[in-house]
Amino acid sequence: MTGPPNVLTCVHVIVVAAVVPNPPLLVPELVGGAVAETAPLRAASEAAVRRLAAAGARRWVAVAAHADGPRRVPQTATGTFAGFGVDVPVALGPSGDGRCLMDQLPMLVAGWLRGQASAQRHDVAVTGELLAPSTSAAACASRGAALVGELDGEPVGLLVLGDGARSHPAPGAGLVDVRAVPFDETVRDALATADTGALLDLDEQLAAELGATGRPAWQLLAGAVERTARPWRAELLYSAAPYGIAYHVAVWRPA
Repeated sequence: MTGPPNVLTCVHVIVVAAVVPNPPLLVPELVGGAVAETAPLRAASEAAVRRLAAAGARRWVAVAAHADGPRRVPQTATGTFAGFGVDVPVALGPSGDGRCLMDQLPMLVAGWLRGQASAQRHDVAVTGELLAPSTSAAACASRGAALVGELDGEPVGLLVLGDGARSHPAPGAGLVDVRAVPFDETVRDALATADTGALLDLDEQLAAELGATGRPAWQLLAGAVERTARPWRAELLYSAAPYGIAYHVAVWRPA
């Protein structure tokens, strides 16, 4: 059988991708009396990562944009949400030894979400892949394709973290930008249909002006999926802007 290099390996490596936001309000201990109010987003995010665990992936790669990027965060990393008000400890893997400390919010959320899925898979280990927030769409896609090529054939779950625009109309929200709604409608529709082209076409400058931190990670996902050379199917679990910030939750699987 012939074909592009590594296509057969790529087809089977990423078994599922979960797209989630990374606000501190996912953690019940951090939201005070708003636990019930934030429950729908929390439930959708937990459901998405449980799909990663249920798919048999013991290894997850968590991708997000952060000022510390580009940087890898090892599976031995541990951290706490103490900087956000409550000491809620988290770890990226079962062998966290406290010698590698993390304080990047996306990685803390990745560790917390890993903990929510631990009832199904106690042995899950997460490696963090941080991108610089200014990484271009082409570079994000290239990094996604390269990441797939680096994987060794073991089933891997891709955890894609990031928020949408921060300027939606909402009670108590700050400055509203009329461009936020159509921007996140495009993101929502792309995540709901596994439309990699629409994600790669997201305007980098517009995303930055709207504070959409998920843009680089979504585009890395698109590059990784296109590298697998097969169709994918998607399920949208949540899309709303309850506090003026858009949060999207979706699960993608190879068809």
